[in-house]
Amino acid sequence: MAGLTALQVKNAKPGRYADGDGLYLLVRDSGSRSWLLRVMVDGKRRDFGLGSLTEVTLAEAREKAAEWRAIAKAGRDPSMVKRAESRAQARQDAKASRTFKDASAEFMTAHAPSWRNDKHKAQWEYTLRQFAYPHIGNEPVQEIDAPMIVDALMPIWLKIPETARRVRQRIGAVLDFAHARNWRDSEAPLRAVLKALPKQSSQKQHFAAVPYPDAPTVVAALRKADASVGRAALEFTILTAARSGEVRGARWGEINFEARTWTVPAERMKAKKAHTVPLTARAIDVLRAVDPLAVKPDALVFPGLRAKPLSDMTMSKVQRGLAPGTTVHGWRSCFRDWVAETTNFSGELAEMALAHSVASKVEKAYRRGNLLERRRELMEAWAGYLDGKSATVLQFKPQAAGAST
Repeated sequence: MAGLTALQVKNAKPGRYADGDGLYLLVRDSGSRSWLLRVMVDGKRRDFGLGSLTEVTLAEAREKAAEWRAIAKAGRDPSMVKRAESRAQARQDAKASRTFKDASAEFMTAHAPSWRNDKHKAQWEYTLRQFAYPHIGNEPVQEIDAPMIVDALMPIWLKIPETARRVRQRIGAVLDFAHARNWRDSEAPLRAVLKALPKQSSQKQHFAAVPYPDAPTVVAALRKADASVGRAALEFTILTAARSGEVRGARWGEINFEARTWTVPAERMKAKKAHTVPLTARAIDVLRAVDPLAVKPDALVFPGLRAKPLSDMTMSKVQRGLAPGTTVHGWRSCFRDWVAETTNFSGELAEMALAHSVASKVEKAYRRGNLLERRRELMEAWAGYLDGKSATVLQFKPQAAGAST
């Protein structure tokens, strides 16, 4: 039997028209046109709709009919087979579109009830955001392989080994979670990653710091150099004893010139708790020098190229030029050593200035208030020391029994 022509399909009146081998064009009284395939499946006659003429052309209908006839000839239900194929394709599409960042967010939501505390969750989020997302955050979780993980870990593997090992473990946990949810075909290739990375020293490594006796000389050299955003950001970091990421992300709306404070929002703090930093006179001068009046409250205080956050490499380059072999983060250790060895400020107060947790029994007393004015005295003493003055050693009067710490 000769098949239908395109003209016959176009001009067909209401009725059923055979194209051959069980394929029919159905034209209803309403004028709608669709394709029907009649085949034998497991000894029974079955009719299957193949779609509307507006969506499936004559040539496409013939191709689709031939495919479905082959399935039926094998004794399988063509509609069930095609439905399974559609579901499989949908899963593949989901794998292709779900990123590592998406999978991480769902992993942390699923595991929220099992976190030991808020700090544990915050550490997970911080390490992935800081070290994994810049490299693989926007990559499809299905496509992440060992070389990509190695590229993410290599810059920190020897520099901050303990953190790097945690990042490796956390990337692996997210990939295994994605595999279990069928967003990825395989588990995390962590054995291969470990083989590709250099052996870490068994000795615990710390951030190389400027020795506190040398700090005034280094800061003086910093101030003599030509002004730049990187140098200003580094000096502000030193004066506040803050983490470089907190400084690079600082926005003008966080600065209160009247109260002389800088409040870092919780989302940018390692422990996910907002932290108010008292600003010394010199820190205010640094801020004034970059002209806050010319920008909006949500603008970055220390912008990099194209108004994006300043690169950590920019500050590191300035640091290396001033004190080769040391790191920006090492200034926090320098500050802590200076407090411990040259002043009578308490260790707990120094820990609060660094936004660290204060241990056990004294924690509640210190967390009852943030001791802003006491910390202001500490930071003014630090600024004075950096200016070349001798360390300010404060003698506090003994408190009466029962007085708060």
